[in-house]
Amino acid sequence: MTRKREAPAAQPDEIYARVREEGRRRLSRPVKELAATALVGGFDVTFGVVAFALAAGAVAARSGTQTAQLVGALAFGIGFVFVVVGKSELFTENFLVPIAGLNRGRRDWAKLAELWIATLVLNLAGGALLAVIVTSHGLLPAAAQQAVTQLAERLAGYGALTAFLSALVAGALMTLMTWFVEGAAETGGVRIVMSWVVGALIVLGGFNHAIVSTIEMLFGIRYGAGVSTGDLFSNLGLAVGGNLVGGLLLVTFARSTQALAASPT
Repeated sequence: MTRKREAPAAQPDEIYARVREEGRRRLSRPVKELAATALVGGFDVTFGVVAFALAAGAVAARSGTQTAQLVGALAFGIGFVFVVVGKSELFTENFLVPIAGLNRGRRDWAKLAELWIATLVLNLAGGALLAVIVTSHGLLPAAAQQAVTQLAERLAGYGALTAFLSALVAGALMTLMTWFVEGAAETGGVRIVMSWVVGALIVLGGFNHAIVSTIEMLFGIRYGAGVSTGDLFSNLGLAVGGNLVGGLLLVTFARSTQALAASPT
């Protein structure tokens, strides 16, 4: 019996070439396709929040809060798996990939702005719609409601600097995820594992992700947490800014430089 040989790992310049190709595809899409993938991305992340609430709530009574948070974070990772495997899209996935695909023309910069605005708005719209449905009429058990309420209050309790730095880390993690996912383009298992790990780490660390954190805080508001609408929108602004800085400066610049340095002359 012959053993199947594993394909050699992709080199940084090869990964970057894939990233560039995918970036050009994203920038060339019609608005209808962009809108559909962004809206579904909001749904997918909200299912992750539901998974967190159900898992953490089920564990909290017997094993305590810390164990419940760990189990809930692991359960949340399924939301990012839905995004990656289902080919939906999050605002924070669009730092490294479209930047690599830019031709630096005025039209491409306009498409990049369109991509960022549309994914952000429609991720939030899709997530908010599903969150309102899920939090209506006692659909989730009381223990699940309490688990997600505590998570929302934790996020709302951040000071401005903490919220921004936490968002910077979340943006860097998400952009690293896109790099690893493109690097494992032909290995479905690796894509699933990487997306799951990053999703779980973001929630476990309470890192401030523009879409995830906003949906979590909306759940909290719906369940009567000590979170106001003002808290939600002020945190969203800090999250967007921090995600951009972390994704663009800490990862996009570094990985692009790595790929160019590895490229044969």
